Amino acid sequence: MKTVILIGANGKMGKAALTGLGKHKVITAGRSQDGCDYQVDITSEESLRKLFKEVGHFDAVVNTVGVCEYATFEEMTEAQWMTTVMSKMMGQINIVRIGQEYIADKGSFTLITGILNLKPIPFAIADATTSGAIDTFVKCVAFEMPRGIRVNSVNPTVLAEAWDVYGDMMPGFQPVPSTLVGKAFERSVDGFITGQVILVDA
Repeated sequence: MKTVILIGANGKMGKAALTGLGKHKVITAGRSQDGCDYQVDITSEESLRKLFKEVGHFDAVVNTVGVCEYATFEEMTEAQWMTTVMSKMMGQINIVRIGQEYIADKGSFTLITGILNLKPIPFAIADATTSGAIDTFVKCVAFEMPRGIRVNSVNPTVLAEAWDVYGDMMPGFQPVPSTLVGKAFERSVDGFITGQVILVDA
């Protein structure tokens, strides 16, 4: 049994990840502490460091959050770009950058991206760009991680459980069940792969 910090546990993607982590001790964290063990803001280095210090020993971090702004490229402001970059990209990079100081030997980080960097849709340029950046980040940073620490990303298509929210934005996409996405998180945490983008698509 591993001790796993799950960031974003209350969201639909967090609940999907949880389906693959059932045999582990899962410590939950979220932007709101409602229903979670800890509160954390991934855009804040101080908040991340506080979380890792307070948890103490842990073997894996699974992140399922990243705030993204949606607009056409023509209309997207710098502020909207920076909101997305500081959360979906830098927030996740900092989870690894700071977390490597605290995680156990041979631990693992699993980050979240998304299918839109491979299958673009309107209004999602910032989401797609930062997802692509994180997929590239895990492929490269895996070569530099100390102490046998692994890093992967899960790149899922839209969840069946979220189709009512995103379906109109994604015509022609086939949603997948949360349990299938949960298997991708399980593979990252329990397997031996590193530097991999685990694609979950229909």
